[in-house]
Amino acid sequence: MKLSLLDWSVIAAYFLFNLGIGIYYARRARGSTTEFFLSGRDVPWWLAGTSMVATTFAADTPLAVTGFVAKNGIAGNWLWWNFVMSGMLTVFLYARLWRRAGVMTDIEFAELRYSGKPAAFLRGFRALYLGLPINCIIMGWVNLAMVKILETTLGLNKRGAVMVVIGILIFTAFYTTISGLWGVLVTDLFQFVLKMGMVIVLAILAVHAVGGMDALKTKIAALDASSGQAGSRLSFFPELDSVWMPAITLFTYLAVNWWASWYPGAEPGGGGYIAQRIFSAKDERHGVLATLWFNIAHYALRPWPWILTALASLILYPELADKETGYIRTLMDPNVFPVYLRGFMLAAFAAAYMSTIGTQLNWGASYVINDFYRRFIKRDGRERHYVIASQLVTVLLMILSLIVTFYLESIGSAWKLLLVTGAGTGTVLLLRWFWWRINAWSEVSAMIVAAACSLFLQLVLKWDSDQPKDFAYLMLVTVAVTTVVWLSVTMLTRAEPIEKLVSFYRKVQPEGPGWNRVARQAGLTPANASGGLAVQFANWFLGCFLIYAFLFGIGYLIFGEMLKGACFLLGGAIASAVILRNLRRTTWRSVPDDTQDAGDVIAEAAQP
Repeated sequence: MKLSLLDWSVIAAYFLFNLGIGIYYARRARGSTTEFFLSGRDVPWWLAGTSMVATTFAADTPLAVTGFVAKNGIAGNWLWWNFVMSGMLTVFLYARLWRRAGVMTDIEFAELRYSGKPAAFLRGFRALYLGLPINCIIMGWVNLAMVKILETTLGLNKRGAVMVVIGILIFTAFYTTISGLWGVLVTDLFQFVLKMGMVIVLAILAVHAVGGMDALKTKIAALDASSGQAGSRLSFFPELDSVWMPAITLFTYLAVNWWASWYPGAEPGGGGYIAQRIFSAKDERHGVLATLWFNIAHYALRPWPWILTALASLILYPELADKETGYIRTLMDPNVFPVYLRGFMLAAFAAAYMSTIGTQLNWGASYVINDFYRRFIKRDGRERHYVIASQLVTVLLMILSLIVTFYLESIGSAWKLLLVTGAGTGTVLLLRWFWWRINAWSEVSAMIVAAACSLFLQLVLKWDSDQPKDFAYLMLVTVAVTTVVWLSVTMLTRAEPIEKLVSFYRKVQPEGPGWNRVARQAGLTPANASGGLAVQFANWFLGCFLIYAFLFGIGYLIFGEMLKGACFLLGGAIASAVILRNLRRTTWRSVPDDTQDAGDVIAEAAQP
């Protein structure tokens, strides 16, 4: 692909605009670590939620969806659509609790909820484990995806593509380092609008290139018939007991995987950069609305442009060996995508890359500084000292991610590694908010056993997580073993001191019967400010229905099935109205007045 002067001008303007945003927020970010990592806890819901969506729209995401569609049709997206249920749990049960906690990172939660050396170990270990190796693996696979995109689009050799990625990474690290989370949030908004606009334009042009929607449906049906494809690639739901989605695997995805596995952006109960955006919100209402908007945009609105382009690429390039690259081929084909828009599309891919990398750098640095350096190395430094340390760690993470990139064989291998380390820990992450008896050893044992069990099943028994049935059995066995172990450890070890439990209960006010014993001992009335868990679970059910109704309703309208589409959208609208009514009736706690700074939590944790 040869770039014109117009293309280079567009790309240059894109980078200059991002740089301008970074410089604009530089002075504000230098004020404190709360400003650097949480934007002073003053972010409106629409900005926090859009930033979450932008972060999960990485450079490799459209390619991955294209691969799913090529292999298993539209229904192949159930590999990630099942996480809707986890996302809605975060919205209605956990977002308000995270915001009430008043911590700077979700790792800091360990010493808010637990006490003593086990809590300190859990916090320090998770800070380094997630902030360094896991975070660098994530950035490494994003770097690797961008290298492959540049090799394909610009015809660069691997060395040349790597050098370009290094340049973009340095640029991203620079504006992230000087501007903190405000810079990340505002550039995320700009980058999301750009990349969504361009993928929508590409989808429209790709469908037009195959002759329109009716022609696309006819040609996909013919392609299915000639290839012996089981079922139709246009089906929204997987064929019952198909080769790629056996009944046991479908059951595992819909009944177990979404709450049992830890994965970035879809952590059970929320966590990572999702929790960071909740912490940065103005109050708990804005935190809830931010995560609700994120899940609607992430699952219901964003997939269809990718899916349509993927379907068109199967028709346009049927002999293509690597189906994932079909997405890139459409934008390189002058018969599909106008030459004068290529600069905008390359800027959009850069935006997809930078929005993810910017968040990972800022989020990873927050773990290393707040939960390890400030907690265990230097507790009495000034805020300016920690801001400078945060900037240095951001640069260090950039360097480490580049090193990891050279050792990753494939994006899939990195994704598989994360699933292995996180499988089975979901139960304790969900229940620690709602059952007083869980202690620090519960989490420690769950982490160790989940990783050990998964590795044993794969390395010793040779269960292959790439095989659908093996994946299902791997998940079910790991979850069962991990749950039995952490529950046993919980009951065999001491409960947290009543003073710690009462302090946590007063601050967070979790609902449900799991804290009634603590409330009675403290002489408090059990929390019921939000209408009880029954209302929240009702909202969770309605939220799941809302997203799937909008997702399928939009899809049916796109494919010309107007009555089906209208019915689904009407159902989603009714669910939305009920949820909004319930939220209007909610009593929201005022969070900022009783929010602790990181230094206060450290001081409490350091007391004997």
